[in-house]
Amino acid sequence: MALKEAPILPLSDGVLTIAFDTGMHSRVSMRGKPLTAMEPGEAIRLGDQRVVDRFLLVEHTQDQIAGGRVHHLRGTAEGIEKRITVTFLAAYPGLALLDIRYRNTGAAPLAVAGWQAATHDLLSHPDGAWSFSGASYPDRRDWVQPIRPGTGQRNFMGMNATDYGGGTPVAVVWRRDAGIAVGHVDTVPRLVSLPVAGQPGGTRIAIVGDQGAVVPPGGTLALPPVFLMVHEGDHFRPLDAYRRLMAERGFAAPAIPEPSYAPVWCAWGYGRDFKIPEVLTAMGKAKEIGLEWAVLDDGWQTSEGDWKLNPAKFPRGDADMKAFAAQIKAGGMRPRLWLAPLAADPGTDLLRDHPDMLLLDANGAAQNVSFWDAFTLCPAYPPVVDYFRGQIRRILGWGFEGLKLDGQHLNAVAPCYNPAHKHVRPEESYEKLQDFWKALYDEAISINPNAVMEICPCGDSFAFHNIPGMNHTPASDPTSSWQIRLKGKTFKAMMGPSAPFAGDHVELSDRHDDFATHYGIGAILSTKFTWPNDPVGTTDPLPPGGIALHPQKEALWRKWIALYHANMLPKGEYLGGLYDIGFDKPEGHAIRKDGRMHYAFYADRWSGAVVLRGLPPGRHRVTDSFTGKPLGTVSGPQARLPATFEHFLVLETTPLDGKTNA
Repeated sequence: MALKEAPILPLSDGVLTIAFDTGMHSRVSMRGKPLTAMEPGEAIRLGDQRVVDRFLLVEHTQDQIAGGRVHHLRGTAEGIEKRITVTFLAAYPGLALLDIRYRNTGAAPLAVAGWQAATHDLLSHPDGAWSFSGASYPDRRDWVQPIRPGTGQRNFMGMNATDYGGGTPVAVVWRRDAGIAVGHVDTVPRLVSLPVAGQPGGTRIAIVGDQGAVVPPGGTLALPPVFLMVHEGDHFRPLDAYRRLMAERGFAAPAIPEPSYAPVWCAWGYGRDFKIPEVLTAMGKAKEIGLEWAVLDDGWQTSEGDWKLNPAKFPRGDADMKAFAAQIKAGGMRPRLWLAPLAADPGTDLLRDHPDMLLLDANGAAQNVSFWDAFTLCPAYPPVVDYFRGQIRRILGWGFEGLKLDGQHLNAVAPCYNPAHKHVRPEESYEKLQDFWKALYDEAISINPNAVMEICPCGDSFAFHNIPGMNHTPASDPTSSWQIRLKGKTFKAMMGPSAPFAGDHVELSDRHDDFATHYGIGAILSTKFTWPNDPVGTTDPLPPGGIALHPQKEALWRKWIALYHANMLPKGEYLGGLYDIGFDKPEGHAIRKDGRMHYAFYADRWSGAVVLRGLPPGRHRVTDSFTGKPLGTVSGPQARLPATFEHFLVLETTPLDGKTNA
């Protein structure tokens, strides 16, 4: 198509339209409504810091492919040829895959300092905007936040501290009526950023690379494969689409064994200085109130790295640990053991005998793991992989049925320059972390097909590429009930609507007892209570009122655990597209299970109507799930129900006309 024939070139699948002008700037629209201005969606930054963002559009062709249509655009500027391939897929309305390449058509090498793609400002709306950011930071900030002018974050997918980094390479910004999502669909993590920032006229989103390159004459710089999506609602639909796209590329959660959904008691309430008798005593109470997993946390080992049994707790070594696991099983519970892979303390036998295992930066310095004052081992170094596969065999050989793999350093690692590893590129350590987790997972499943492999990257935004290496994950040290819920919604998108997501210790939630948050979003119940008394000298400070399971608390715990067993909502279908976690008030969640709809609403205080969305046609009886109180009948597919509550309202609807969507 010649330039003079089409000064504006619209490419569309009927939902998403990307309109290019003659300078290859672009405007994004949804169902004909512009969401952005015409702006430079892509740019390349040269070695002298000049930014080239306008290319004369000289060619456009298109092809029909199985399941979609592909557009090819070519432009030129300053001795650089830019090619964009835009692919629309019928299975993903509103989404385009972008393949972007720059070819050096000059006679001299071309120094490139960086690039940006899918850069757009979502136009402002009177009600403001919200964002999802997939990066990890040491302040453990919320993944979902409102956008304000002048605020933003870089969202670098590498290390943002020595032991915090990685994440899910997707950013989402949305208004009440529409949103834009950007990410990459490469099968390895990439050291890119996905910045989100409030602007005077809207909210900026992009994917950016800052790694320099020199492109020889005739050579090509290929960017990571990018997706751009327009959508309604919050970040759930884009992340769900991302999950399905990645599954087509071979990245999907493994089959989930039944034990992954069992509710959890963890001995971390006693801290590192636990005593075996007190753990077994409290475990008996955990079994009595309906919990099924007993997790022995940090403190069983002499050090991170050596993983030798602490002789003060296990004087007979392996025999004592086997006996401990056997006692848990004899008590009717499942034993799980804590481990912090890739961490090794200074002074350990492991580092004395195998200093070659360390991950080193370009200056030869080790990467710190702050919580344990440890160093990071390189996950791409085969002896490290073999060492931890051996630890998996050892732990399962003791009789444990699962592992809690824990630590903020698990999510990502820095590029490794250790010459002993003979990496082709330093980035191999970062890119092959996913292979490390998959190797440990495969080792465990080869021994026990029902083994639970939990990855708990404390406070991180979970690294999507690590999902094939685990079959259970918690809220990872949430700072609030809001964090538990937004993490749960995010995981149900990234791992699937029945993802085995645990709410983490309920003692970390609002009021230290918010099982309503666990239950309502379809999270697995988890607690670290002690019994019969509060611990003395525990690692974590006790909250007001302590963590001992006193009679009043026990009655509440029993009620929620019984409700959990009765409905098993984590195994239902979480319907994350029905409610917008940013704009809807009160905050709403919905789960479909066994022909019934389950709803949860959250607010400090609420008096007014709640909207029940996603009901099958016909009449439905509504019951307060927590109190058992009947609340009348409603008619689908959407109904309004008067409600007054503090903190939470959980509902169940039962069809009266025999019609379900199950």
